[in-house]
Amino acid sequence: MNTTLLFVLQLGTLILLLGLVYRPLGDYMAVVYTTQKNLRVERGFYRLIGVNPGSAQTWPVYLRSVLAFSAIGVLALYLVQRIQQILPYSLGLPPVEQSTAWNTAISFVTNTNWQSYSPELTMGYTVQLVGLAVQNFVSAAVGIAVAIALIRGLAARRSSTIGNFWVDLTRGVVRILLPLAVVAAVVLLLSGVIQNVNGFQHVTGLTGATQTIPGGPVASQEAIKELGTNGGGFFNANSAHPFENPNGWTNLFEIFLLLAIPFSLARTFGRMVDDHRQGYAILSAMGLIWIVSAGLLTLLESVGNGTASQLAGGAMEGKETRFGIVGSAIFGASTTLTSTGAVNSMHDSFTSLGGGLVMVNMMLGEVAPGGVGSGLYGILIMAIVAVFVAGLMVGRTPEYLGKKIGAREVKLASIYILITPTLVLAGTALSLAIPAVRDSVVKTSMANTGLHGYSEVLYAFTSAANNNGSAFAGLTASTPWLNTALGVAMLLGRFLPIVFVLALAGSFAAQEKVPTTAGTLPTHRPQFIGLLIGTIVIVSALTYLPVLALGPIAEGLK
Repeated sequence: MNTTLLFVLQLGTLILLLGLVYRPLGDYMAVVYTTQKNLRVERGFYRLIGVNPGSAQTWPVYLRSVLAFSAIGVLALYLVQRIQQILPYSLGLPPVEQSTAWNTAISFVTNTNWQSYSPELTMGYTVQLVGLAVQNFVSAAVGIAVAIALIRGLAARRSSTIGNFWVDLTRGVVRILLPLAVVAAVVLLLSGVIQNVNGFQHVTGLTGATQTIPGGPVASQEAIKELGTNGGGFFNANSAHPFENPNGWTNLFEIFLLLAIPFSLARTFGRMVDDHRQGYAILSAMGLIWIVSAGLLTLLESVGNGTASQLAGGAMEGKETRFGIVGSAIFGASTTLTSTGAVNSMHDSFTSLGGGLVMVNMMLGEVAPGGVGSGLYGILIMAIVAVFVAGLMVGRTPEYLGKKIGAREVKLASIYILITPTLVLAGTALSLAIPAVRDSVVKTSMANTGLHGYSEVLYAFTSAANNNGSAFAGLTASTPWLNTALGVAMLLGRFLPIVFVLALAGSFAAQEKVPTTAGTLPTHRPQFIGLLIGTIVIVSALTYLPVLALGPIAEGLK
């Protein structure tokens, strides 16, 4: 089938499915976070942890709750990995190595799900289910909770509180992620994804050679992996493995899963601020960036340079034939524009400019539509910056949804924007500038030297700092330096931005809404959508263009 037609059919199917769930799922999530009713299981949990669900928190208390819960999660997940050998269903596997266990604990708690190891050969079923799967649920719920807190701040009038973290966390897991994951797991199971606890099966092939085939509870893991924009695979090949992603239908369904909640949160935003036009404006900006990225990546991979690529109909190295160029490119664009990190093809084998584009997707801040929660609060920060820029151009005090954007708000938004680039650039620079570290990285970690090897390191820190989790597969990251440095990037890249998002939520909540006048900038019209997209692209381009020019751009022009 013609590549263009195949792209239109697959992208059109995704847009149709996302359009069908946008309103009901978005409205449902708005009800979940605004209703005063608590389910019986939720009330039992609140009593267990000693929380009054009727009491709201100020933003510093909300922040301390987020940090305390996440810190406990890191320690618990680290411990489970280190005592793996005494746990049931350990499959005879030894304890996870210390630096790898620490990196993995940080990775899954921060919703990054970076894996510097082969999961099926490193972790037994108990660690996978009790450790990794639990964090897939709660880390996603934390992201949604922070986004909801920011929305409450924008919607509130003269309030000192932004909600209760423990209530938001519990409702996110119990009412949204868990039921949706159950349905998704059943669909995946019926579509060919495996679900068992059979361990390693030893079989004899037609030639008489023996082979070891790992099994596991994959469908349940795969569902929340995509739905919560987590990305950690049960197998090392991730969503390129036929046990995780058997065919073209499951590939399309998994893309749908990782996009459904982030896009629908735009509807939740519009409903909670009582102006659906604002939600559609955010949705439009997210959707346009996603469509352009998917189309451009498909084009770059379809016209790969070289005789072999042209004979194969595109750059097929590192791609599964059951997905082809289109299925791989849409998946790659979607997973790097969210914080999912799942891959159904090897990004290290993409064309130079194609590999650069998936890097740029993360460098945009993963806001189109971004991770569950993190994408929405990321694009709202960009909207605040866009309004500020527009205010400077017309000489008016900028306002967003009736809230004035003063010096405090601009400083908080600016620091938020600077955090991730600082982590990416500093991590890459230190890895290649310190002689002892550089020698270790070049000799031990890089599968390639020169421009492509540099791109592998840059991609790793871009993925870690943006809490994405995907990788240029040529980089061996299971070394003490990279485990430590990438762990720090993931930790700071997740929680430092949350500090400033919640501070902004508190600042906006304390304000009274100002009335709309003839001079108020309309933030629901096409002009603002264009300004918002321009702000996102320009901020990223000015920040990252020099390092991209040293890697994928130079390689592509070579």
